[in-house]
Amino acid sequence: MTFCVASLALELIWMLSSPAGPSSYKVGTMSEKFDCHYCRDPLQGKKYVQKDGHYCCLRCFDKFCANTCAECHKPIGADSKELHYKNRYWHDTCFHCYKCHHPLANETFVAKDNKILCNKCTTREDSPKCKGCFKPIVAGDQNVEYKGTIWHKDCFTCSHCSQVIGTGSFFPKGENFYCVTCHEAKFAKHCVKCNKAITSGGITYQDQPWHADCFVCVTCSKKLAGQRFTAVEDQYYCVDCYKNFVAKKCAGCKNPITGFGKGSSVVAYEGQSWHDYCFHCKKCSVNLANKRFVFHEEQVYCPDCAKKL
Repeated sequence: MTFCVASLALELIWMLSSPAGPSSYKVGTMSEKFDCHYCRDPLQGKKYVQKDGHYCCLRCFDKFCANTCAECHKPIGADSKELHYKNRYWHDTCFHCYKCHHPLANETFVAKDNKILCNKCTTREDSPKCKGCFKPIVAGDQNVEYKGTIWHKDCFTCSHCSQVIGTGSFFPKGENFYCVTCHEAKFAKHCVKCNKAITSGGITYQDQPWHADCFVCVTCSKKLAGQRFTAVEDQYYCVDCYKNFVAKKCAGCKNPITGFGKGSSVVAYEGQSWHDYCFHCKKCSVNLANKRFVFHEEQVYCPDCAKKL
């Protein structure tokens, strides 16, 4: 949309001056014997108007010759001050801003969409509108912009609590915006340990959310996120603590049975446990995992060796 700023282009037509152009006229007092061109009344000793080579009385000038004011739609008399811009005419008192009605007879103005505006209203007209209050955001106003939409700083508020977010942190949800506190209360998952909102860096184990700082070994408090761990009766242990404090000891090698790496398979019998590679015949050492065996005096034997006991 284009608009023009007018200043020197404004023509002022005063009562006793005649600018060049077809609308020029001269006003004076008639000293000779002339009659009005229209009504034929004598003009001698009276005020008259000379226009386009003819003399007329003031009444006929208003009726037949005067320009019509674009604002009040009344004739602009010979005794009035007339303003002219692009084939439109105004009384000087009618020439004002379309929006605020500030007089513009002696000031610069803007003609836009066939309307006359002062510079201040033009600035507001062309300024972006606040999404919150729908009023213009003019130069000097503090504002917030997000994805092509703009707000006054104090109009950018939380959709839930209505507190001003301004330039602070926020969370968008569809057409709404939430401050950190309201977003945590309405949408954020809560840690199963501390019951506080998880805003970033959370982890999930068995469909339960945790802060990474809360998911730690119950014994040494080592963080378990991204590490190997063991869960025992809703308690979580790092590998070292599980070996040292929780894991059963192999009846063969006496080392912890962790379930990690070699020996992940376990043989259990009458309250004792073995690594699968430790479960072998006491005499011939043949491995008896998944095989028949004889348990005699707390020792494991293959059937053949057991016959020789």
